[in-house]
Amino acid sequence: MDRYLLYGDIGGTKTLLRSAVIKNEEVELHYEHRYDSRQYGDFDSILEDFLKQSGCQPVVVCLAVAGPIVDQQVHLTNLPWMINASALAEKFSISAVKIVNDFEGMAASIEVLPQDDLVMLQAGEPSSSAMRVVLGAGTGMGVAWLIKRGRYYEPLATEAGHVDFAPTSAIQIELLRYLMTKYQRVSIERLLSGQGLTHIFNFLQADMAAGAHLKSIELDADDGATVTRLAFEHQYPIALKALDLFAKIYGAYAGNLALTGLCRGGVYIAGGIAPRIIQTLQQPGFIQAFCNKGRYSELVREIPVYVVMNPKAGLLGAGLLAQRMLHQPAISLAE
Repeated sequence: MDRYLLYGDIGGTKTLLRSAVIKNEEVELHYEHRYDSRQYGDFDSILEDFLKQSGCQPVVVCLAVAGPIVDQQVHLTNLPWMINASALAEKFSISAVKIVNDFEGMAASIEVLPQDDLVMLQAGEPSSSAMRVVLGAGTGMGVAWLIKRGRYYEPLATEAGHVDFAPTSAIQIELLRYLMTKYQRVSIERLLSGQGLTHIFNFLQADMAAGAHLKSIELDADDGATVTRLAFEHQYPIALKALDLFAKIYGAYAGNLALTGLCRGGVYIAGGIAPRIIQTLQQPGFIQAFCNKGRYSELVREIPVYVVMNPKAGLLGAGLLAQRMLHQPAISLAE
């Protein structure tokens, strides 16, 4: 008899669900659908529709959700939704439901992503059993550790995106002062996110526009996409400098995490922004900042650094975790 598993990547903008069927110990894609999260009052309505459209009754469900998980229950960070694992299991007659943080799902995907989905920024000297870290700027900053336990790497959620911003240059010190006029405390997420890229642009614009005789550009609070468009499509000087500064802050922070976890297994830059600015991350600034660790510079030069290019990485990671719920060997669920 065929068995189905269901897994999803759930955020404030989109909800991506996929079902897979297990036939003769092989895992096959069954059905996939993307939902506009804001069009629904709760997640139950989406799951009900998906089960109806897919025609499957899963035995296990794993959901990677953008929000802090407490006792298998989560309030989404950017939506008025509450998702409770045991309530879903009971309502939809599912044997096992597991909720993980969205970056736990992203981290889990590292084991199943093909090399074509990774862009190497630093080769390093990887260790197959050492700690790994996955971080990514998008709407916010997500971070998860990967620890080797037996045959598998186990993802561990963190809130490391909310540690203090640590400037490493004179201009970054000025940037911190600028942000301290807006916020009582400046976390790294205030810089490494779509909103953060907007902050950096506005800071530089206030300093550069008059002297360079550039017209001031008004941006929304979270308008990183406009900054990248100005840089890549129009070669706008302030936008180009904003991306360069963003990359250096990103590199320094990634290097801090690499040191914190002694992540000889690799550092993986994920999230929505990195693939869009890959040409900037491939410039020397990111890796120079990553390796600028004083007496420990040589150590971090030995740590591999990659950018995750697959936009469905979080979904694939949730699929791997769902598969493990069935106590089966890992099988790639990538399309």
